[in-house]
Amino acid sequence: MKILAVDLGRVRTGVAVSDLTGLIASPIGTITERDTEKLADMIAGMAKEHSVSEVVVGHPRNMDGTRGESARIAEDFAELLAKKTGLPVKLWDERLTTMSAIGILNETNVRGKRRKEVVDTVAATLILQDYLNSKREE
Repeated sequence: MKILAVDLGRVRTGVAVSDLTGLIASPIGTITERDTEKLADMIAGMAKEHSVSEVVVGHPRNMDGTRGESARIAEDFAELLAKKTGLPVKLWDERLTTMSAIGILNETNVRGKRRKEVVDTVAATLILQDYLNSKREE
């Protein structure tokens, strides 16, 4: 069962997909689209292209667990994506994933423009891997 993950951003949105076994998350790209409807259509197309059966959207909660504006935007987007794909869409706590992605990029010496292009995709991959790991623990 393949799963697609989305790290929704204000400028760029990262996307990752799992392998068929649901063990490994891999990055598949970054989308630069600010129009929510168009972005949802693009991600729905990716979900179909990769034959996924579920979508995970990063849920940016505050460090104390409360929901801010970004969390509500992610919730609305997840709802829209569920309508467009007809698939189950789950929100997944993404606290600290962007910071972890930046740490990984620092370790691999990815800087400048290249960093901006990949940080959201790395974050989506981390969100998905965390989700996949949690499913194995169930």
